[in-house]
Amino acid sequence: MTALVRYLCTTLLLSQRYLAPVLLFTGLVAVLTSSDSGPLTATYGAAAGAMLVCSTWLTIALVGLEDQVHRSVVVVNVGDSRRVLLGTVCTAVLGCLVLTVLGLGIPFLVGSHRPTGAALVVGVEAQLTCALTGIAVGLLCSRLVFRRQGYALLLAVVLLPALMVAKGVPPVNPLLSRLATTSRAADLLAPAGALLVVAAGVLAAGAALTQAIAGRRS
Repeated sequence: MTALVRYLCTTLLLSQRYLAPVLLFTGLVAVLTSSDSGPLTATYGAAAGAMLVCSTWLTIALVGLEDQVHRSVVVVNVGDSRRVLLGTVCTAVLGCLVLTVLGLGIPFLVGSHRPTGAALVVGVEAQLTCALTGIAVGLLCSRLVFRRQGYALLLAVVLLPALMVAKGVPPVNPLLSRLATTSRAADLLAPAGALLVVAAGVLAAGAALTQAIAGRRS
């Protein structure tokens, strides 16, 4: 698995397809938190929203690195298409961890905040929750499920706003609502942690559905 993740990371870096989502994430966080001096919880809510969009884009780009022939070669070498999908998920998570570091730090560069341990932990929980959810959406909108990327783009355009604004639908909407209305970071540690677990379940379900669809098509 380590060799597979290393291969996928190298391929992604050489393709430079990571640049667009990374630049978008950096730009969104910088713009949304520029000159901000409010609670860090609301600030990290903006970073989490940006993470949802950019993790979806990064995952779609990662899955689309290789055509069907090259992917078949990778599957033969690895021995199981499920391991390839798991390696793809792990690579996407690693990329999102890098974005999380940026999301934690940029608000201090462009705004005025006093960091606390609780706020930083909440920031990590919030961004990872949206990252795992975005990876799940990215898998379902990838070439593994849709051969015509126009349909995949349409699904992503529908799903991402729905996840953010659909009232009470976990994990993204309750998370963003709590971050926007609760200024004391310590009060958010447990709820954000619970929503992170929910997001992990969403990713597992999304990966299983993607594998089932891709397996029937292959």
